[in-house]
Amino acid sequence: MPSAYVGALLGPLGGGVLAPMLPQVGESLQVSAGAVATSITTYFVPFAVIQLISGTLGERWGRRRTVRAAYLVYALGSLVCAFAPSFGTFLLARAVMGAANAFTGPLLVAGLADLVPRERLSRSVGVISSWMAAGQSVAPFVGGVAAAGSWRFAFVIVAAVAVLLSLSPPPGEPRPGTAAPSWRSLLRRDVGLLAVGGFVSYLGAAALPFMVALYLNDSLHVGPGLTGVALLGFGVAGLLLGPAWGSLNQRFGARMCGVVAAVATAAFVALVGVTGTAWTLALCWTAAGAASSMLTIALQNLTVRAVRGNRGGVLSVVSAFRFAGAALAPAAWLPLYHGGGVTAFAVAGASVLLALPVLAVVGGHDRG
Repeated sequence: MPSAYVGALLGPLGGGVLAPMLPQVGESLQVSAGAVATSITTYFVPFAVIQLISGTLGERWGRRRTVRAAYLVYALGSLVCAFAPSFGTFLLARAVMGAANAFTGPLLVAGLADLVPRERLSRSVGVISSWMAAGQSVAPFVGGVAAAGSWRFAFVIVAAVAVLLSLSPPPGEPRPGTAAPSWRSLLRRDVGLLAVGGFVSYLGAAALPFMVALYLNDSLHVGPGLTGVALLGFGVAGLLLGPAWGSLNQRFGARMCGVVAAVATAAFVALVGVTGTAWTLALCWTAAGAASSMLTIALQNLTVRAVRGNRGGVLSVVSAFRFAGAALAPAAWLPLYHGGGVTAFAVAGASVLLALPVLAVVGGHDRG
């Protein structure tokens, strides 16, 4: 199902493309770069909230038609961003993009989990996670290159990708009546624990490109083009290592891999705040991306097995909390960042360690 892998990069691409071009968008729309940063939250809040129900609704309506419609709405929102005449219009379009994206990622992973044999599931989750990482890595690069010319072009690219993906949605017909999955099946302890793990994994690591970009600009005096290059490594590491992390999950278990990954992620995120050159920052950020991708894959492997009768539902709920962490990251870390970059990155990294007790007690099969 190649389209599922490509589709997995769309959300991170549309969400992260803004990070390296905050000053340029602000100048064009006559607001501050800090104000533009709030549009990250505007994107992720509806994305996170709607995912509490989107997976179960998509399973009921049918994955195929739900994902196709979501792609087209996402493309429309991206085009409105590209040609937005005002900041208010830009914010509204970002919210529409976030809402539409809530109906794609979880259903793509659910469809993949139903198609691949159980013995290959861990590696397949690693592969699709690597494509999500590709979106993370391509996003700042596209944004940085576009900022050097016209930031609006970046949103045109995102819209074009969404339209192409709408031509190949995942299989899955409507499940009406008694076949319809229930929200009650999601009211389990392990679902709640996995939601907490997903939340802190994004809050303290995957949602930090905006802060890394600000640090590069403010402390290291790096321009938008090189900022995009420096941010690239986080996603590239996940892209290249995703299949390997999936295989390790299959061999050693998701919980063990997740514990190692959480500790490593915390350490490398903290190191970003003490770097003094762009290349050392890029190295630490790339290492953080490698560890963070392993943590994401471990949590995804546990999640996809948690409620097999409603895979889309459980994946969307946990994803909702993951991206709630992304939505809250600017509000959580910007005040600390303005007080000192070292403290902000250290505290953000330490927050990832809250995944450790989750991984220690979550039940279910974690390999295979």
